[in-house]
Amino acid sequence: MIDFKDLINALFELGGSIMAWLNVVKLRKDKAVSGVFWPTTLFFATWGFWNVIYYPALNQPLSAVAGAFLALANAVWVVLALKYMKKEKIISEQP
Repeated sequence: MIDFKDLINALFELGGSIMAWLNVVKLRKDKAVSGVFWPTTLFFATWGFWNVIYYPALNQPLSAVAGAFLALANAVWVVLALKYMKKEKIISEQP
């Protein structure tokens, strides 16, 4: 039997994941971070990884899987953002 609470929550997590992966694609295209406070995404990535542990305790396996995709997307975005911010700083320090 389908747990509709798990299914609905998983759909929200999956929707968030799609949007987060679109952010990753946009960041890779732009190769620059602007107008974003990157620690916010780090916070949500961390929370997302916690959800991967927490959802199974709630017997919500669909949410755990969808939440893993969202947490991974946020983590990838943070890594890319830090990479591009580091490059921007190096470029700005050159004469």
